Amino acid sequence: MKNKSFFLGIGILIINGCSSIDKKNNTRILQENKIENYASEVWKSDQGDGTFINPILHADYSDPDVIRVGDDYYMTASSFNCAPGLPILHSKDLVNWTIINYAINKVVPEKVFDVPQHSKGVWAPVIRYHNNEFYIYWGDPDFGVYMVKTKNIAGVWEAPVLVMEGKGIIDPCPLWDGEKTYLIHGWAGSRAGINSLLTINQMNSEGTKVIDEGKHVFDGHEKHHTLEGPKLYKKDGYYYVFAPAGGVATGWQLVLRSKNIYGPYEEKVVLEQGSTKINGPHQGAWVTTPNGDSWFFHFQDKEVYGRVLFLEPMRWEKDWPVMGKDLDGNGIGEPLLHLKKPVVGKQYPIQTPQENDDFNDGKYGIQWQWYGNPSIKWSAQIPGTDYLRLFCMSKKELPNLWDAPYLLLQKLPAENFTTTTKVKLNIEWETNGKTAGLLMMGQSYAYTGISFEDGHFWIKQVTCMDAINGKPEKVIEKKKLQKNEVFLRMQVKAPDASCYFSYSEDGIHFQTIGESFKAQKDLWISAKMGIFSVSEANVRMGSYADFDWFKVSK
Repeated sequence: MKNKSFFLGIGILIINGCSSIDKKNNTRILQENKIENYASEVWKSDQGDGTFINPILHADYSDPDVIRVGDDYYMTASSFNCAPGLPILHSKDLVNWTIINYAINKVVPEKVFDVPQHSKGVWAPVIRYHNNEFYIYWGDPDFGVYMVKTKNIAGVWEAPVLVMEGKGIIDPCPLWDGEKTYLIHGWAGSRAGINSLLTINQMNSEGTKVIDEGKHVFDGHEKHHTLEGPKLYKKDGYYYVFAPAGGVATGWQLVLRSKNIYGPYEEKVVLEQGSTKINGPHQGAWVTTPNGDSWFFHFQDKEVYGRVLFLEPMRWEKDWPVMGKDLDGNGIGEPLLHLKKPVVGKQYPIQTPQENDDFNDGKYGIQWQWYGNPSIKWSAQIPGTDYLRLFCMSKKELPNLWDAPYLLLQKLPAENFTTTTKVKLNIEWETNGKTAGLLMMGQSYAYTGISFEDGHFWIKQVTCMDAINGKPEKVIEKKKLQKNEVFLRMQVKAPDASCYFSYSEDGIHFQTIGESFKAQKDLWISAKMGIFSVSEANVRMGSYADFDWFKVSK
């Protein structure tokens, strides 16, 4: 049996504060999805003294959107080609978050995303609550605007609906305004041939289809290049558009306002890097607490670590939002690092998105995503087992793992951390060319893994530089093992996510192997860590790897 002493006790998150939510059904679903009261060893925003530090999530939840329903907060974010997609996170205090669901099991169109479509898929979603239903809209730059909805946010979501077909239509946001329903969106220049424009269409009352050709309402070319990601709100007679500009890594947060939804719009820059080290603080969501306080979510691009999430105080002055603190005196807010927590009327336990996994009942936790749409052929999740079985999937014609959809990955949780797993490689028919391992994935990647070659089990450390361009893997070091079971470890260190690999045959004494590797980001997403089981092409099918557990520690 495995040693589970390092795992936290299971605590069930019950969503409340909204009468339309089926609490009993939600609890069952959360239990089935292994939702833990989990607190990371490597990054906690909540300081336990009534304050928090930014980022609230040191993980790649890019283009976040957040809403409040009653006393509960819900977040979603871009998921691109990873599946399941559209993560749903829950919080009671805006600081402590846990993953509770995904809105789509597979990215659509499904056949397209059965193989990794790097940088494509789910871009900049928005989550809204209207008429007792949750809605998520997102733009796919190659196909158009999609929508999914549900009455039970922790349950099953309806199938995606294509609301607006077309290339380059991105970053949508709906607004139900009396008897009319609107959709604002931006444009991806790579597909549409235009960008830095914001456009508003009318939709039918159900929010399932646009019903006009739309009107441009703001042009950012002169002062706000790469204007995108609009969020449309209405407050005190004004229509507000919160929109980032200037690009992911170096941009700023713009707010527009008008008494008429089609403009003309006044403009004001409300958040920028300024004198801080927080580059490109923009693109996110305005949310209020039950007592009326305002807060603003945004991201910071940290390259290999992805776009990490910040929470800024916000207030209103003369019908304009004021964010963060104006540290350099130019009238524009700047991000803050250490603040008092939002006042929500109660203290809640420290929680973070899940990382560790004991693979009980053969299931993997909700923190994991595949590199492409999942297939039932990749794993055997059998009740009563205490490991996750991954089958050795054939690489076929692939030169490396860059386009392999069967990689099981999760986000990097901090700048510095160590991850360890235990794996047993089971060989059928004495077939060579089988490998299972612990992986740091990106445009270049590296792993340490156990393989079966020449009738023996080996531990090896492998790198693949420039995998994105089809370059082959290189074995850096290889040693013979005494058995088919091994502990694999990867230590990650700031500032550039340098990875150091080691292994152990007894779980106590670890030996270094290979050389250090600087992790690289994927296209539009961070590097990701995870596990895999693979077979070389042109060898007999069969063989599988049983992963006993996966742990993230300091």
